[in-house]
Amino acid sequence: MQVLYEEDGELKVGSVLAQAAASMQVESPHGRRSKVKLASVLLEFERPPAGEMLAEAQRYASSLDADFLWQCSGTQEFGFRDLAREYVGRDPNPSEAAGVLLKLHAAPIYFYRRGRGRFQAAPEQTLKLALAAVEKKKRILEQIDQWAEALARFECPAPIAALKDELLYSPDRAKPETKAFEQACKLTSLTPARLFERCGLLEDPHDYHLKRFLHEFFPGGTKFPAHAVPPAPDDLPLAEVAAFSLDDIGTTEIDDAFSLTRLASGDLRVGIHIAAPALGISPGSPLDVLARERLSTAYMPGRKFTMLPDDVIARYSLDQGESRPAVSLYVDVREHDGTVIGRTSRLERVPIAANLRHVHYDALNASFESGAKTGLAFEDELRSLWRVAGALETRRGKPSAAVGALDYSFYVEDGRVRIAPRKRGAPLDKLVSEMMILANTSWGELLAERDVAAIYRVQSTGKVRLSVHPEPHEGLGVSCYAWMSSPLRRYVDLLNQWQLVAALGGRRAPFVRTSDALLAALRAFEVTYARYDEHQRTMENYWCLRWLLQEQVSSTGAVVLRENIVRLDGLPLAVRAASLPALDAGTRVRIELSKIDLLERSVACTYRETLGRAVVMEDAAKDG
Repeated sequence: MQVLYEEDGELKVGSVLAQAAASMQVESPHGRRSKVKLASVLLEFERPPAGEMLAEAQRYASSLDADFLWQCSGTQEFGFRDLAREYVGRDPNPSEAAGVLLKLHAAPIYFYRRGRGRFQAAPEQTLKLALAAVEKKKRILEQIDQWAEALARFECPAPIAALKDELLYSPDRAKPETKAFEQACKLTSLTPARLFERCGLLEDPHDYHLKRFLHEFFPGGTKFPAHAVPPAPDDLPLAEVAAFSLDDIGTTEIDDAFSLTRLASGDLRVGIHIAAPALGISPGSPLDVLARERLSTAYMPGRKFTMLPDDVIARYSLDQGESRPAVSLYVDVREHDGTVIGRTSRLERVPIAANLRHVHYDALNASFESGAKTGLAFEDELRSLWRVAGALETRRGKPSAAVGALDYSFYVEDGRVRIAPRKRGAPLDKLVSEMMILANTSWGELLAERDVAAIYRVQSTGKVRLSVHPEPHEGLGVSCYAWMSSPLRRYVDLLNQWQLVAALGGRRAPFVRTSDALLAALRAFEVTYARYDEHQRTMENYWCLRWLLQEQVSSTGAVVLRENIVRLDGLPLAVRAASLPALDAGTRVRIELSKIDLLERSVACTYRETLGRAVVMEDAAKDG
């Protein structure tokens, strides 16, 4: 005996080998044996053989019209053999009965399943809607194919061109435009960006890379909404110092300044003055919401996107010629050995005498060690601060920066880029780093002693993370370290400053250690700060490649970092050189460059020769 049965939603046939009370052993036409429940059997027959019957049934089903069967079926539930009998006008043979069943199974729009082998015709109105949907889907699929074919010829249809940014950065895969575009990428074996470029719609690689950042963090645009600028408090005492800052030429958010006073005892009083937007911006205020959304100023060559609006920055930045609210840390030290003999923190207005710039003052880096005079304003104060910084570094037992390691500054003007290397550990850099470490450590300890919550930077076993607990920072050699020195640029610093201002004023701090707002800010900052840093490296890599093209560099020296990876001389650019032989890290080599691709941010590198013995590799991160 042969049977037609249903298994996992499919119709199958086979020969019965054995039968029990509720099941039977069935062998398929391909020899596979299986146990089939009797309830799953829809049709029993003797002839023809199972395989032939199924083939004949499929041919018969293809000749049937689903719409005609629907018209014949009425509105009541029915069995497939009943419909087959009515259709052929007699008892159907196995192939005809099975053919009707196959057709009913294949037409779920026309017929609803009501059990094994039983169906009911769809209501007329429902069927019309379903058929319209099928027709619409058919037209959409045809449209997708037409769009994909046009894109494969590098002709971009207008509906797809209108969605260019969406397709590049956050495609909605439910849209037909996205399906057509992805289909075209497969047909052409091109990336989305490259396909748009071939279609003539992506002429500026810089614009492409920048928009990825903007799409992720500023989908509504980079402008700040309308906001009020909180007045700076005018009832703070005026500090009796002439403070000065030291920053890069393009810095507009001047968070920190210094002062130096010689005491009657002969000791020095070092003043570290940090801008105090926390005195005007309240937790939960509209400006707090804006700052919390951005969490940090984002930097990239040629531009930046500030955490706070420009007018708010202008109100609180420590700009020269103004007396601005600040949180000041005064540290009394012995000049001859840098021993700290006292610390005091105050809220006050600080007169800013000057905003010094590295481009004008880097000449002091050489003169400090030689003892030569340059005649620059505040030279003596900077020299004394440098000596104090050296003593502080020695007492910590950890360098504030890896001496000899390089940082790079990017200057972009009129489409040309200048990349200036800068050695870490230079006297002025050490001065600023040590003053910031001193302030962040001192205030972190103050909050810890008073059991006031704060967000700390913690380093253990080489890993840096944020924590609400005052734990050691092994890399800096301090017992605790809380970012507080950049409240105009980092949200964590602003939040910590709220806590510090409350502690200094004898008030309850806005946040407790377990508050949802504090913990949410910690988690969001870690993620966002890392993503900002990733985008910054992307743009720096792009401008490094632009510089290579601009300067027509075809061959350059490089240092081996690890297997097949080298860092090009004079650039913060690590690239893969597949032909590099097995060499120790730090070995200097010469690399030939070709095929610079600004869109993919890649360059083909070929090893040419080994230039010399290995050099000492420096790789320590600055944490200020």
